[in-house]
Amino acid sequence: MDPVIPIQPLELKKRLEEGTVGFLLDVREEWEHSLSSIPGSWHIPLAELVDRMMELAFEDEIVVYCHVGERSQRAALLLKEERFKKVYNLVGGIDGYSQVADPSIPRYRSQH
Repeated sequence: MDPVIPIQPLELKKRLEEGTVGFLLDVREEWEHSLSSIPGSWHIPLAELVDRMMELAFEDEIVVYCHVGERSQRAALLLKEERFKKVYNLVGGIDGYSQVADPSIPRYRSQH
């Protein structure tokens, strides 16, 4: 099984601008998604991912993100176990992305 591929914030931004990102998946909780998101992303909370996997069945390439990159790594591993071909995890999550690639995306604190 191929590993999950890390993708850096600036690389993701460049690929989004070029239109070369297959599918962008946000696995954060609803309250987090309501505060900020990367434009063009699809929201499926990590807790719902297994039950909603069929929504992604025809995607060849998926970039997954969460707040800082831990939950999205778990989600990416789940997708790889289900034989999705190319799965990327956004390094640093949306927090890193907002700091490095797009400061217009609001940052927030986790409620843990």
